[in-house]
This record gives sequence, structure tokens and C-alpha cells, in this order.
Amino acid sequence: MPNSRRHFLKTALTLPLALAVGPSLLHAAETPAAPASAPSTGEILPTRQLGKNGPQISMLSMGGMMAALSPEYLDIAWSMGIRCFDTSDCYLKGESEKIFGAWLAKYPERRKEIFLVTKDHPKNGPEQLLEQIDRRLAALGTSYVDAFYIHGISPKAYQGSLEWPKSEAFKKVVEELKKSGKCRKVGFSCHDAQVVDFLNAAAQGGFVDVIMLSYSPFFTKGDAFDAALDAAYKAGIGLIAMKTMRALGEVPKRIPEFDKLGLTTHEALFHAVWSDPRISAVCSMINNVAEMEMNSGAARSFKKPLTAAQIDLLKGVALAHRRAFCPGCPSCRAFGAESGFALQDISRFVSYYEMDGRLESRELYHALPALARDASRVDLAALREACEFKTDYPEIVRRAERYFA
Repeated sequence: MPNSRRHFLKTALTLPLALAVGPSLLHAAETPAAPASAPSTGEILPTRQLGKNGPQISMLSMGGMMAALSPEYLDIAWSMGIRCFDTSDCYLKGESEKIFGAWLAKYPERRKEIFLVTKDHPKNGPEQLLEQIDRRLAALGTSYVDAFYIHGISPKAYQGSLEWPKSEAFKKVVEELKKSGKCRKVGFSCHDAQVVDFLNAAAQGGFVDVIMLSYSPFFTKGDAFDAALDAAYKAGIGLIAMKTMRALGEVPKRIPEFDKLGLTTHEALFHAVWSDPRISAVCSMINNVAEMEMNSGAARSFKKPLTAAQIDLLKGVALAHRRAFCPGCPSCRAFGAESGFALQDISRFVSYYEMDGRLESRELYHALPALARDASRVDLAALREACEFKTDYPEIVRRAERYFA
């Protein structure tokens, strides 16, 4: 397959899926092209080791819940060097895994060259993963996955789950899953307010292989989040960042300081995340070919960490622009953990609906316990003032109630 940008765009626009996802692909034409210094070469993207004993994985992982997903779209991602792919039982109402399966059936030789992740929801306890793995493998059409996660671990979603990462029950499940050969790594994804507690629990337990977590590079060095990341990293746990782009949803595409580095603002955010050597990869939902070029180009152009001053500048840009998603400041994390109000989940569902057009956000919202979305018992205005990013929670909750009622 030719590797020119023109060929990639021509391929995407002639795919059968183009009519079905026209808005996403049309948006691609309005997105700035990747820098000339980081072309689509077809070679694997730069890699990092996943945890102490993990394999080398591409620094960019592609999520599997965008409307454009198809075997042809995965071909383009492959040609741009992406070798780490993330899916789940619930993405695209169960179709995502099947699409990966169709792609692997077409190119079986590629299975051993990629790092494939899927997830499931063991509502009855971690032991349920032992039966769920077989359904995931059947949907994917493969005999093993490289990593298998508990999807969105949270005390609200899984009762008692804060103890799981250090429990003997989960440890035995991890050992049995890996011994079976059906998965090579076991872990969890987490975008809960108590992510710090889950990181520390996993570090204490010492058997979780990998954690995918909501991550922002704008934390304060030495704070609780930083210390928990350090504990997990020193315990040999592989760390994959997600939800990184939510913080810059409405910022200017370019500012002069990053122009000098040949980076758009969004590319600079990728570089800020990769500037943390504890992070092995960024998992990104890539909606169109232009985003794929930008994201993979950012990975290829990463040569050295951004300075603390450059990351602070990026943080200032984020602070100056309204958005529906706090990157995870200590105040919001503490409030979510102590109050039981699902402010981060609600913000996430609003951003899914507004930014990604995901209609299932309504179902996700109503799946929350009624008490967790009862805003009458919390002071959202005070939370807005305490938030480091001044996230407008009263307005977000009003929008959630309007969208999802």
C-alpha cells in the first residue's frame, strides 16, 4: 500500500463506511495536516515498555468505539504504525470486537504483531472474568488477548471493588487467566474519583499487570496522584493514559510557543503526557484519518520531554477556555470520593454526548445509582469555585438533566 498522505485520505473517503460516518470524515478536511516532519511511513510507531515485565507497545493506542471503525479503517491505522488497539464488550453495542475479529481474519499474520486489549464488566466479582474471557475471545476470533481489563472499576459500579486490586480472590483470578494462556496481562481501567486509591491498592497487591487511567499532565508534583502513580510504577505496573484530550476540547488549535516546536496545541498535549516516563502509551479515540495522522505524527515527532514551563503554559491555555471536563484536580477528586456524587462520570457522559455524538450516553447516565446523580444534596457552585480549572459543574449538571432526562 502506498504510504503518501494523499493515498490515505483517498482510501478513507472511498471506503463504504464513508456515507455512514460522513460528518466525522468531513470534519477531517477541516483539521490541520500532520507536520511534514512526521509523515505516515508505515513503520511501527515508537514504542515503550509496558511495566516492569511487559512487552514493547506503540506509544499510541487506538480505541475501538468510534463510528468510523471498520476493517478498512484498521488497515489505515496499521499503515500509520499503530500496533496497540483497545476495545471492549460494550463498544459500538458489541460490534467493535467483531470488527477487530474480521480484520484479524483477513490478516492473521498481524495478530502476533499487535497488542490487543479488551474489557468486560464482572458485576458479580472478579471471578466472573474467568467465564467472560471466553466470550471476548469468541467475539474477537482469537485464542488470546494481550491484556484483559475490568472495565471502569469504581465503587459505584462494582461493590467492594476498592479491595479487589489487593485481594486474594482477584490475585487467583489473574493467575488462572494467565496460566490458561487466554490473556497475557490482566488489569483494569479507571476514570473514577478514587483513582488514587485504586492505584495504591494495586501497588500494594502487587499482582495487577496494567492500569489504564484518566490522566492529565497538569497535576502537582508530589501530590497524592503523583505519589500513587509512582507507587504503581515502582510496583512494575504498566500505565496507559486515557481521556487526555478531554482537557483541550475547546482550546485554540495553535499558539506561537508551540509553533516553534512544530506542534499544534493538541500535539503538545500528547507530548506533555509522554513527557512522563511512567506512561507507556496514550489510548485515544481517533475519529477520522486526519486525527490519525495528527496523533501518529505526534508520536513520531516526540524526541524529548517538554519542560515544566512548557507544560505550565499548556495548562494555562486549558484554564483559559471553557470545557465540560476537569482533567482531574485534587479538589474534584476529593469531592467525588467523599460525596458519592458522580460528578466526573456525569461530566464524562456530557462530553461523550457533545463532543463525540454518543447517544448511548443517556443509558450510561441512567445506569448510575439515583443517589450518585442527585445534585440537590451537593453544593455545585462551591465545587466550581474550588476546582482548579473552574469547571462549571452547575451548568454541566443542567445540561446532563436536559440531555438525558
